[in-house]
Amino acid sequence: MPIWKLHGDGRTVEPGAVVRPDERLNWPATIAVGVQHVIAMFGATFLVPILTGFPVSTTLLFSGVGTLLFLLVTRNRLPSYLGSSFAFIAPVTAATASAGMGSALAGIVAVGILLAAVGFVAQFAGTGWIDRLMPPVVAGAIVALIGFNLAPVAWTSFQVQPLIGTITLAAVVLFSVLFRGFLGRISIVLGVVVGYLAAVVLQLTGTDSIDFTPVADAAWIGLPEFHVADFASPGTWSAIAMFLPVVLVLIAENVGHVRGVATMTDASVNRSTGRALIADGAATTLAGLFGGSGTTTYGENIGVMAATRVYSTAAYWVAGAAAILLSLSPKIGAVFNTIPPGVLGGVTTALYGLIGIIGIKIWVDNRVDFSRPVNQYTAAVSLVMAIAGFTVAWGDFQLGAIVLGAAAALVIYHLGNLIARARKTGADDGGPIPAVGPLGGDPL
Repeated sequence: MPIWKLHGDGRTVEPGAVVRPDERLNWPATIAVGVQHVIAMFGATFLVPILTGFPVSTTLLFSGVGTLLFLLVTRNRLPSYLGSSFAFIAPVTAATASAGMGSALAGIVAVGILLAAVGFVAQFAGTGWIDRLMPPVVAGAIVALIGFNLAPVAWTSFQVQPLIGTITLAAVVLFSVLFRGFLGRISIVLGVVVGYLAAVVLQLTGTDSIDFTPVADAAWIGLPEFHVADFASPGTWSAIAMFLPVVLVLIAENVGHVRGVATMTDASVNRSTGRALIADGAATTLAGLFGGSGTTTYGENIGVMAATRVYSTAAYWVAGAAAILLSLSPKIGAVFNTIPPGVLGGVTTALYGLIGIIGIKIWVDNRVDFSRPVNQYTAAVSLVMAIAGFTVAWGDFQLGAIVLGAAAALVIYHLGNLIARARKTGADDGGPIPAVGPLGGDPL
């Protein structure tokens, strides 16, 4: 494990330079950057347990522990913060409602184990097979369908307090548009603050009510609330099936994170891809075993690194330790639990939509050719399945919209291309192929 070298004078980053993972600024500056990472991850990380009903403090604890574990597994060479993954929200919500929190945690554990297994394969065989299994049109569809599948959840909270929801949503949008750099990246946090303050003001006028009694009763210092994964419940295996597509999202997020850091620092960082997947898998497994949310690398923290040009892993040791310390205050968790449903409805209306847009951005960035029918149907069928909430059940075993949509994307794309290659061979031998696709594009 490398020892950090002091970068330059330890106080500033020269124009055009970056602080590499094996370097650091002086400790006061490093701590300041680490605190920025905590602030950047905080808004998104605490929203996941609030939306899924998991304990906030427990999620923060395993977020911090997971970050430190990630740094150890990647041998301190890959800067990353492991926050709560939004990809888990839909399956956790469905599994908790149908089979209980224990079954949802079992699903998180299953995802973690499978992700770690993929990491071991990638470490020894490379990542080329991942690109072939999940090309951009498939990856974008799976990410997008997870976000759009959550749209009814956002509306359920929004309609409870539509005025507060509207204020929160407007604040999120305005902050993201008006501010650049760090403030723009924490627009979700700022929107929640504005919405919460609006709810307090309305409470003073007697319009709504927030119960602060649990905050007053909570201790300042104490251990988080732990829950255990339940693999024995009759509904657990159906729940686990709903979680499997999340693995594909976590793979895409981790691979993208590694490539982003490699682009900004050193191409040799790409060799840590397998270790990154193993580390995130281990962190997710640990969190699921004891009541925390599944983890992933965080785009918010990539933004902080891009803004500060500090890619030092030392800052992430600070951030991970700070998250653990915050998790040891039950009062902080109690404050988050008082966030009104209208605030959650407003912020998730933007947030879930953004998850969907991230999937679409994958298509745009990779110039996916939607004149090809196979790409059209890969996206179209999977998204409609997710948005409509398709389900298939065999007795007590049920497959939800996310797993069906993800499976449809994979099957349509790969089967479609297999047929296209066979038909092309047939055409070369004199066999016919169609002239155009349904949207006027080329054949499959």
